[in-house]
Amino acid sequence: MTGAGGLAGRRLAVTGAGGQLGRAIVAGLTAHGATVAGIDRLAAGGAEDQGGAEGEGGAETAGTIVADLSDYDAAGRALGAACDRLGGLDGLVNAAGLIHSQPLINVLAKGDARRHGADDWRRVLDANLTSTFNASVHAADLMTASRTRGVIVSLSSVAAAGNAGQSAYAAAKAGVEALTRTWARELGPLGIRCVAIAPGFIDTASTAAALSDATIHHLKRALPLKRLGTPDAVVEAVLFALTNPYLTGEVIRVDGGFSA
Repeated sequence: MTGAGGLAGRRLAVTGAGGQLGRAIVAGLTAHGATVAGIDRLAAGGAEDQGGAEGEGGAETAGTIVADLSDYDAAGRALGAACDRLGGLDGLVNAAGLIHSQPLINVLAKGDARRHGADDWRRVLDANLTSTFNASVHAADLMTASRTRGVIVSLSSVAAAGNAGQSAYAAAKAGVEALTRTWARELGPLGIRCVAIAPGFIDTASTAAALSDATIHHLKRALPLKRLGTPDAVVEAVLFALTNPYLTGEVIRVDGGFSA
């Protein structure tokens, strides 16, 4: 695939296809000629999801498959169903995720509430890291079995570098970046590229839910571009990752200068 036009006829699965960002990704891919099967844990999407549902505005999709991707076998069935619907699989975009903020220790609380909860830790890692692993291992199996020179694009975050108050989320996204680099080395000889996209603070409902108005106001003042990003900025990075034939093992940061 070369250039956005290289998506014509490509068969792509997008996880997290029920949330705001995932919807934008699906719409962008279909607008550039791809046929997309969305996968989401909820039939109509949910506020927790970082990713997006099937395309809007007449975008061509192969439908949304409901699956909990934190379950290894369920992820296998979902990717198999996507491959069947699409008639093959040329790529996967891991857009499923959950933004979560919680300090390691809350000195203002008492008892168990003082400590970061184990259940929250597992839930956030399942949503962001385990789901990425589960979807990717099955997608890679399908693509290698058919000798498809495919692509796996996974959403990370600037939080992967460490972000106060986001232990679980930062750890999960750092894991996504490590997996991307590892898979690039493993799967490159088999013709599969692996790229991560690390958005900064994007103007979505999930960002508004995770951060206070005061924090968002401070971020806007601190960012070199003085504004939050839009979903379209992330979509452009995904398109680039999917279509650049010599790009693999890299993390593309789309953060308005946050990590500069």
